[in-house]
Amino acid sequence: MVDLKNISRIYFIGIGGIGMSALARYFISKGVTVSGYDKAETSLSKQLEKEGIKIHYTDDINLLDKDTQLIVYTPAVPKEHKEFIYYQQNNYPLLKRSDVLEKITDNSFNICVAGTHGKTTISAMIAHILRDSGYGCNAFLGGVSVNYNTNFWSQIPMEASGGSEKNICVVEADEYDRSFLKLKPDVAVISAMDADHLDIYGTEEVMQNAFVEFAGKIKPNGLLLSKHGLKKDKELKAPIHLRYSLQNSAADVYASNITMSNGGYSFDVITSDWTLDNIVLNMGGMHNVENVVAAISVAHHLKIDSEKIRSAVQNFKGVKRRFEYIIAPSPLERAGGEVFIDDYAHHPEELKALITGAKTLFSGMRCTVVFQPHLYSRTRDFATAFANILDMADEVILLPIYPARELPIEGVTSELILNKMKMAKASIKSKVELLNYLRTSKAPPTGGGLEGALFITAGAGDIDTLIEPIKQIILNNKNIPFWG
Repeated sequence: MVDLKNISRIYFIGIGGIGMSALARYFISKGVTVSGYDKAETSLSKQLEKEGIKIHYTDDINLLDKDTQLIVYTPAVPKEHKEFIYYQQNNYPLLKRSDVLEKITDNSFNICVAGTHGKTTISAMIAHILRDSGYGCNAFLGGVSVNYNTNFWSQIPMEASGGSEKNICVVEADEYDRSFLKLKPDVAVISAMDADHLDIYGTEEVMQNAFVEFAGKIKPNGLLLSKHGLKKDKELKAPIHLRYSLQNSAADVYASNITMSNGGYSFDVITSDWTLDNIVLNMGGMHNVENVVAAISVAHHLKIDSEKIRSAVQNFKGVKRRFEYIIAPSPLERAGGEVFIDDYAHHPEELKALITGAKTLFSGMRCTVVFQPHLYSRTRDFATAFANILDMADEVILLPIYPARELPIEGVTSELILNKMKMAKASIKSKVELLNYLRTSKAPPTGGGLEGALFITAGAGDIDTLIEPIKQIILNNKNIPFWG
C-alpha cells in the first residue's frame, strides 16, 4: 500500500498531459523530487522544466528514474511502452493518475466538476472565486488558468476572518476511463452527459449511467448541481439536488437580464431564495454565462460573500484555449477589425457553443474556422454532427485528424467530415499549407455588409502550436481583404 506522505521521489509517464502535470505540480509543492517522460515537448512541459521537473522525450529505460518510489501513469500510455514495461517487470509501485488523485482527496472537502464539456471552465471559475475571495482551495484543473498561469495551486493561508478552515479541493472530474468514479464529492457539478468516449463506454447509455454512478458518490448532506434538462435527471440522486440553466426559469438557478458588451456579458443570477445582480463576465460565449451561473451557485452554497463573488467573476480572465481571445475585440476598431478566438472544442456540442457564441458576439464579421478533429473514433462517430455545425461558418479549413492515443481506422480521415459539408468554401490543409494559405490569401469577404474578420481555431490536438504564427499573420496582413 503506497503512502503518499512518505514519497520523496516520484516519476510520471505522460507528465505533459494536463491532468498529469497538475499532479506533478502538487508533488513539487510538497517538496518531492519529480521527473518524467512525455512523447513530445510542449509549452506546458517546458514550463514544468522551468519549475524544476526533469523531463525527457525518448522512451528509453536508460533515462528513467530507477530510484523512484512511485510511478504515476496515464491510462493513454501504450502497452508496449518500454519504460512502463521496465517498471512493471521490476516490481515498482505503479498507480494511474486517477488513483493518485483519489488518495490526495481522500480526506478533503471535495468540489468535483464533471461533464462531457464545460467542466474545465466551471472548475477554474469555482477555484478562482475561492482563491480570489480568500476562501482558499487546492485546485486540480484540466486547463491552464489565465489569472495564475497554472492548472494547479495549493491551499493558500486563509484570512483571519472569512476563510475556510477545511482542506478544500476543487477537482476536474474526468469521465475518461471512468476516472471520476474514484472521487468522493462533497459538492458535485454535472454540466453535460452528451455521448463521448464511446471507445471506452461502448454506448451513450452506458456512459450516462456512469454519471448517475458518479452522483451516487456524493457524501451525506452533499450538493449535486446539474444542468437543467439532462437526460438522466430523474436518476441523479443526491442529498441536495439543484438544477442550473442559462436562462430557463424552470431551473433552480439561472441568468437573467443578459446584455453583451465588448466581447463579454453583464447579467443577474436568479433563484427563488436569492439574487445576485450586476454580474460582469469578461469572457465570450453564452455557454460561459451558463458556466459561471454554476460556479456562482457553488460559491453561494459555501456562503462566500456576494460582493466577493461579484468581484472575483469580474476579474476572471478565463482558461487558456477556452474561448480565449488571442486578438481581442477593440471598441475603437470594431468596424473592419480582427478578432481571433482559440478554443479546445473537440466535441460537436462544444464546437456548436463556440461558433454560435462567437457569431452572436461578432455578427457583422466574416467567420473563418480552422478545426483539427481529435481521435479517429470520435471523427467516425460524429462526422455528420461536425459537418452540420461547421457549415455555420463562412469558410472552414480542416486539418488532418490528431490521433492522440489511437491507431488509424480504415476509411476515417478528415474527408469524412468534408464530404458531409454543404458549404462551398471548405478544404483540408496540412499545418504548413494552412499557414501559406493565410499568408497569401486575397479572398474577399463573402456576402454584403460584413465588417471585419472573425477567425477561430478549434481542437484538442496540437493545433495550439499554430496560434502564435496565425496571430502574427493576421496582425501583419490587416491590409489584405481576407482579414476585413
